[in-house]
Amino acid sequence: AYLGDALGRPAPETLPWVEDGSIWDGADMWATVEDRSDELIALYGRASARADASIDALDLDAPASVAHWPSGRRDTTLGFLLIHMIAETAQHAGHADIVRELIDGVAGADQDDSMGEEFWRAYVERIQAAADTFATAAPRPDR
Repeated sequence: AYLGDALGRPAPETLPWVEDGSIWDGADMWATVEDRSDELIALYGRASARADASIDALDLDAPASVAHWPSGRRDTTLGFLLIHMIAETAQHAGHADIVRELIDGVAGADQDDSMGEEFWRAYVERIQAAADTFATAAPRPDR
């Protein structure tokens, strides 16, 4: 949705966390107990295919606009967005970053003074509660 919306090529489906506004609380960053892995994998496949279609159809200097960025930086290009998304992927991918966040309590460039320590403490507690639910909801197949 992010790339498509910025390029004027919105996805045909509205994601639940966009529709209810919980995306602004980080709901797009983790799965809930209700989310099924096969549905999430299928969503990822559809999103990847749409992104690939946009990348194939447009030049790197194609204009883009990210509505939630500050007005002075909002207008950009497909090329810049691809670099931005690579950086975001590198920051968020892998367990090493998660482990580091658990150790130092800092969530990379996403954590800033505007959110405050109380916000981040509550956010981490919500994620931990979801993880605890998964840990107790169903036995793992290898146990």
